[in-house]
Amino acid sequence: MHTPSNIQLIGDEVAIGWSDGAETYFKGEDLRAASPSAENIGERDILGNQYGGDGPKRFPGVTVVGWELVGNYAIRFDFSDRHRTGLFSYAFLRELAERH
Repeated sequence: MHTPSNIQLIGDEVAIGWSDGAETYFKGEDLRAASPSAENIGERDILGNQYGGDGPKRFPGVTVVGWELVGNYAIRFDFSDRHRTGLFSYAFLRELAERH
């Protein structure tokens, strides 16, 4: 698994340098829209009922204002709209970069 070796805010983007030499760049509003939090994507109970995930899907103007490394596998971003519950695994961030 590739891990971040450097994370920086550059304008409205988060730049991540990875242990394999790759670099990825994400706009804050795109990261916010991709947040894998229950608030964003919802969650299912044991019976399969969906809760949450029915809020906005676009977040124009939202920026990343900070972050925290979680263990050796994820980053938790702090967004300007006060959202901070999604854990972005390193693998998920690399997938996001490939999609954009």
